[in-house]
Amino acid sequence: MNARRKIAASLAGLIIGGLALAGCSGGGGDAGSGEVTGTLDFYTDKAAWKPDFESLNTTSGEAADITLKTTGYSDANQYDAFIKQSFRTAKSPGLFTWHTGDSLKQLVDEGLVAETTDIWKKAVDEGWVSEDLRDSYTYDDKQYCVPMNIAYWIMFYNKAAFADNGVEVPTTWDELNDAAATLKGAGVTPYYQTSVLFTFQWFQHLVASTDPDLYEGLTTGEVKYTDPEIVDIMNVWRDEHEDGWFSDAGSTTDPAVGLKQGDYAMINFGTFFAGNLAGAGMTSDDYGMFAIPAVNSDLETIPVAVESGPLCTAENSKQRDLGLAYAEWWMSPDAQTAWNDAHGDVAFNPKAEVSDPALAEIGEQIAGDGYSLYDRFFEAMPTEIVTTAIEQFGAFNANPGDPMPYLEKIQATADKYWAEQE
Repeated sequence: MNARRKIAASLAGLIIGGLALAGCSGGGGDAGSGEVTGTLDFYTDKAAWKPDFESLNTTSGEAADITLKTTGYSDANQYDAFIKQSFRTAKSPGLFTWHTGDSLKQLVDEGLVAETTDIWKKAVDEGWVSEDLRDSYTYDDKQYCVPMNIAYWIMFYNKAAFADNGVEVPTTWDELNDAAATLKGAGVTPYYQTSVLFTFQWFQHLVASTDPDLYEGLTTGEVKYTDPEIVDIMNVWRDEHEDGWFSDAGSTTDPAVGLKQGDYAMINFGTFFAGNLAGAGMTSDDYGMFAIPAVNSDLETIPVAVESGPLCTAENSKQRDLGLAYAEWWMSPDAQTAWNDAHGDVAFNPKAEVSDPALAEIGEQIAGDGYSLYDRFFEAMPTEIVTTAIEQFGAFNANPGDPMPYLEKIQATADKYWAEQE
């Protein structure tokens, strides 16, 4: 996940100097004081987003009488080290960004983050958030942290490439395959791929939308990467490679620029990628987006990968009450509308207003009936397995062939990890 944050910053074209953290400042209520107004010290590994966070201070000041004093880190490793060290001091943060999945579970297991079950109950009861998303923050039937944001992993496409070749937006897996074949036949590469970092998204969709239980089994070790069902899925991916459906895995062209240039017609990325496309000079007249159809047409819902970054409060923070009060306000429609105005992307709260019409439409679509959410591969799998998997998927993209050698290396890491958990 650390590597993911570095490449995300690169893809956005951000060059950010490191920010030193001298220590937590005062302000706000103590954990046992009952004070829930004042200035809240907030730490984040998203230094580029500091102006966006602080732009909400007027809104939060009026609505909750809480404002943020934000310290941003641009070095993810440095940030993670600081947060983990702070838990052993009297200066643990009242609010900080973190990662879902195995990284959050480790903090929960050690009793380091404050419980947010009551906040989630209110949010679900008010229709501010889905049950699916709550599952990503649930450990032993209790919730911890709240979502900072979400991103759905969908397909972006070049409208001109589709229109020029008579391709309609696909709604079934067969239609998607037909679109890819038509584009390839016209000399247009259907899909973007890479050999570094963002190598997992096609695998996650192939597995989860073939059999969600199979994907869930990978997260617990009950399913092996070398099981016949996974090998069969990898062979589908290999066949698509052999058909020439993927771009050069070693290209150094910015993926947003590549889509604009027509180097490929489609790219599977998080909804935040709309900002990258805007930065490359594309508008909604130039690109569109759609939820990727399920491989298995018999599924009751279409699985959609979701990436969610949490806002957490340290259990022993002197600003614990203040952090939890802000977290409760953050879940509200007013807060999420203000955040969307400042930062963009889809909103986890369906009652929030989304300023980008295209993002609003895809968000409403996926939040409706017919779709279900599952945790993105990065967050769903243990970190050690993710590290090996993204390397092996990248190697497969660079040299597609028999998938078993790549899967065996991933499974070797998985075997070691799960054995250590016994």
